[in-house]
Amino acid sequence: MAQVIEKYYKEEFWATENLNYAQPHFRLEKAARIVNHLAGGRRCDLLDVGCGPAALAKLLDKNINYFGIDIAIHRPAPNLMQYDLLAQPIRFEDRKFDVIVAQGVFEYVGKFQALKLAEIGRLLKKDGILLVSYVNFDHLRRLLYEPYSNVQSFEEFRGSLTKEFRIDRYFPTSVRWRHQEPKGRLRKAIQMHMNWNIPFIARRFAVEYFFICSPRKNG
Repeated sequence: MAQVIEKYYKEEFWATENLNYAQPHFRLEKAARIVNHLAGGRRCDLLDVGCGPAALAKLLDKNINYFGIDIAIHRPAPNLMQYDLLAQPIRFEDRKFDVIVAQGVFEYVGKFQALKLAEIGRLLKKDGILLVSYVNFDHLRRLLYEPYSNVQSFEEFRGSLTKEFRIDRYFPTSVRWRHQEPKGRLRKAIQMHMNWNIPFIARRFAVEYFFICSPRKNG
């Protein structure tokens, strides 16, 4: 893995950066489809860690109560909380959650990864579900975004997850020769429903991975 500068961006940067995700992008749409399927129509509470402009909320079924936390909240609301997730513990009042989503988060946590996974674990109900994404830095044509402070191989990140959670399933968000989300209506439609893992191909061409996790029984 390449050396990455350990720099943590603050509210001023993210207040502008988050605006790029005001409209749902491919990974977020796929995350919403997965969450809606996992909820299965049950009433549940969801925490979106690093929610940005809370675009995920618009894509969830009505049985899912949405809460979000982020370093930069553009439109304050009772179900949204603003604070620095690295400087303070991840929490939302004293609530625990049926589902926690952390997508596009762990590439930016640097040395805080183990701590933040543990904090998320404490917020998950005993039968809860964590959906987390992580960029595939083993991609054959890997791209590195300058603000990343946490660049690891697939095996390193999976190993960290297993210390706090049981990984029930994992699969690529999408598989492409280019290290970027699919573009075009047909490509998106095909990859939106691709939820399987072919190790040899995925390790080299997965853009990112989704991990579906549950609490460790001995945790």
